[in-house]
Amino acid sequence: MPTAETTTASDPIRNAADAYAPRQAGLHFPRPPRFESLEAERLHRKQRLAAACRVFARAGFEYGFAGHVTVRDPQHPDRFWTNPFAMDLARVRVSDLLLVDHEGQVLEGSWTVNRAGFVLHAAIHAAHPQVVASCHMHSTNGMAWAAFGEPLAPLNQTACYFFEAQSVITEGSGRVALESGSADAIARELGDAKIAIHQNHGLFAVGRESVDEAAWWYLSAERACEIQLKVDASGRTPKLVDAERARHIAHQLATPSIAWLHFQPHYDAVCRSDPDLFD
Repeated sequence: MPTAETTTASDPIRNAADAYAPRQAGLHFPRPPRFESLEAERLHRKQRLAAACRVFARAGFEYGFAGHVTVRDPQHPDRFWTNPFAMDLARVRVSDLLLVDHEGQVLEGSWTVNRAGFVLHAAIHAAHPQVVASCHMHSTNGMAWAAFGEPLAPLNQTACYFFEAQSVITEGSGRVALESGSADAIARELGDAKIAIHQNHGLFAVGRESVDEAAWWYLSAERACEIQLKVDASGRTPKLVDAERARHIAHQLATPSIAWLHFQPHYDAVCRSDPDLFD
């Protein structure tokens, strides 16, 4: 079972968030659990994946059967868990998740897998062993901004999360990657970015430490796209955050630890309203 971490001087979660919630003895502060076994860590990742599906459904990201969230299995890094093909994201449970290998074989689970999901996410996980989780949805603002094939400008703090940490991918623009060759090229273009803007397609987000991180980067990127589109539609010339300040924001406020913390209210809300997600 996961166990609570204690606060230490080297606690990355606690130190990263001191500006938001200064230390005070005796008060609860959320932090990721530690695990006594691989089985406990696997269950935790699956719970967060199922929760991310429901959070995305609430955010209005569901669009037919398009969209998938994946997390690497902690014991078998060449396998990943993902949501079933054509299942309503709002009802995905832990028991519904599929374990898939990089050849697309469903090793656990009773539903079929989204071919586009396994081809592209398998390529991402294979090309980037440091990536734990990946998200892709066909969200409105992300698809709209992707039509320009341009990076997000540093308009505000949210957009600065991705300063020098976003990739614009032109490979296979306007179509879903169903073949491994195209997927491999897309995965290579992702590089070390937090998000990828796939031209004429939409957004991808990855987390190097948790599903929570990947889900928060996706939520933030979708919000940043919405703001960018509204600013552009105003017809006025915006004042951008200068590079030095944008780089500082990205370094201080766009860490995996901060992303994990940002996702916790979303996770808490869906846990309280949807206890069946743990079935």
